[in-house]
Amino acid sequence: MQRLSPLDAMFLHQDSPTVPRQVASLAILEPGDQLLDYDRLIHVINERIDLVPRYRQIPRSVPGAFGTPVWLDDENFDISLHVRRSALPRPGTTDALHELVGRLIARRLDLDRPLWELYLIEGLEGGRVALLFKSHQALVDGSETVDLAQVLLEETAHDRDIPHEEWNPRSEPHAAELLVNTVSRNVRHPAEALRVTELNLGRLARKLPVIGSDGQTPSSVLSTQLSRHRRFASLAVSLSDLRRIREEHGGTVNDVILACIAGGIRGWMLTRAEPVTAKTSFRAMVPMSVVAKDGLPTSLGSQVRGHLLSLPVGESNPVVRLHQVSYALKDHRETGSAVAANKLASLPGFATSTFHAVGARVADAEAGRGHQIVITNVPGPQDALYLAGTAVAEVYPCIPLSGKRAVAIGVTSYHGQVFFGIVADRDAVPDVDVLAQCIEDALAELVVSVDDRRTRAPRGRQRPARS
Repeated sequence: MQRLSPLDAMFLHQDSPTVPRQVASLAILEPGDQLLDYDRLIHVINERIDLVPRYRQIPRSVPGAFGTPVWLDDENFDISLHVRRSALPRPGTTDALHELVGRLIARRLDLDRPLWELYLIEGLEGGRVALLFKSHQALVDGSETVDLAQVLLEETAHDRDIPHEEWNPRSEPHAAELLVNTVSRNVRHPAEALRVTELNLGRLARKLPVIGSDGQTPSSVLSTQLSRHRRFASLAVSLSDLRRIREEHGGTVNDVILACIAGGIRGWMLTRAEPVTAKTSFRAMVPMSVVAKDGLPTSLGSQVRGHLLSLPVGESNPVVRLHQVSYALKDHRETGSAVAANKLASLPGFATSTFHAVGARVADAEAGRGHQIVITNVPGPQDALYLAGTAVAEVYPCIPLSGKRAVAIGVTSYHGQVFFGIVADRDAVPDVDVLAQCIEDALAELVVSVDDRRTRAPRGRQRPARS
């Protein structure tokens, strides 16, 4: 029997109608000769689910809460309860897709079944279909279990023979057996038992009335009491534009992305008549892959560590804003622990979705650092990926909201483009599409700065006199 880690147990316990603990990703597939339909999707998943056995397991509590829950086979596993169909009303616009995704990511997973769902969304404009992957934060840890998208998406459009064995669930142990096994483990691993005690005390503390400050982040446009509903917006930009800006102004593509988000938040606040001064900033939690040993480990060759960054939203000059972000992240690059973007992008399958899930775990594990927004940015493969022979055109991460954070942003580069997925509280941010547009406008400002510098006469040389 494998046990949930204390962190996984915390995610399971904190799952609520206003804070569903699940990470998601939206993939849009191109129309082709071989249309991906429901039956074909079920067939592909059945072929590959053996690679991720936890997708057929459920967490079961230990009597007396003497230990964290254990993973047990679901004796009544029914894949049709996890792979579902949905369709957009004609003409299947992007706005309609955003509305549907917002509703689906707000819907809690059934904790009495394996902790994942996959929606096949039909009826998009141009004959496309979309897939929405949803996994609980207690399920995908990047070490024992990877995201389902990483298993399903691959580099070839041709069918492959995947070894498949008939699955027979193991029967659930009796409560007495669970209890004896747990007590024995606690004796052998006292440090783990202490963490379980701390977890139980934390549960008790959350049930007690709070006196005075609740320790949450300061009130701001990005802070709210979360509702049960979400909004979603997406944005796709050219990776070549980001690289041009990097080459001209220095830093990394990640610096450019974060500067665009800072500029986008600034523009969005101005459209809402929110006060913006030169000192306005927001603390962003930016999980990053490192080779050091002080992050959350993954089975993908690196660990993920949270980096706290002050977004210079008050800076009006886009180039200065970029330099401020680059300078703030300079230490991370110079320590030698940073993992190169091309190394992450070359990992097999679509490892990007797993890294986003681990990044969201890191952000929640470090909630005590008082960040106001979570931003995950993971470079993905630049060659096309396929699912059951159908090419993937776009991929958008959906990072969960928690605490009082009203907005979370996930960014993925793939096949020459960079895709932003923006999740927001429905009541607090009814204009999430405006935020997406403002991020695009902030990028356009930086593109103009590059074009202006290239057309400007070099310093120290005079323009030729007109005849």
